[in-house]
Amino acid sequence: MLIASLKRVTRLYVIESQVLFLKALCTVFADDPDLQIVGESCSISASALRAVLPDCILLDIDGSEIDLAQELALCREAAPAASVCILSMRAESEIMQRCLTAGARGFVIKNISPSELMRAVKLIVAGETFVDGRVAGEYLRRSDAGHRRLGESELSAREMEIVALIARGFANKEIGARLHLSEKTIKNYVSRVFVKLRITSRTQTAVHAIRLGLA
Repeated sequence: MLIASLKRVTRLYVIESQVLFLKALCTVFADDPDLQIVGESCSISASALRAVLPDCILLDIDGSEIDLAQELALCREAAPAASVCILSMRAESEIMQRCLTAGARGFVIKNISPSELMRAVKLIVAGETFVDGRVAGEYLRRSDAGHRRLGESELSAREMEIVALIARGFANKEIGARLHLSEKTIKNYVSRVFVKLRITSRTQTAVHAIRLGLA
């Protein structure tokens, strides 16, 4: 007898300093059958995280009184397998860089739409990096003016199309569906793009997409 495989639900823990916003976030995520809220709190609780071992931690950093790196270290120690998505009102590239350097997989500005926030969480859990495009744009504007500017001639038309979709936060499978190509083919394209642009992450790809006017 064949048994249909069940899709794994993403276990989400929400940390938000403002109680009203915390409850609103939990209500938003409750509407998605692929996401399950397994815990919520106004600050980091190592014991609570250890008890539920979430797949993803949505972490508000605006109301925190401790160092950002320390916050992320506490989350990693309590739930080593969890991906951390930072939530903030501050669209500042320096903060975004500090979060990613400290181990966060995502950086989201609080005025993001509910549907985009849920998509960001799913991408992060799937192993992608998600950075709000508005912060990536600021990062580009503040980057070294003498940095080598890459021209469109270095990428094929298809590669530029894929770079643009990466910048919009789409995963390889989603890009393949949009372009009617297999996920393996998209992975090969992405690998070639990384080599041509001399980069190693999808976040860097988004920055280059803005530089080339593709995002």
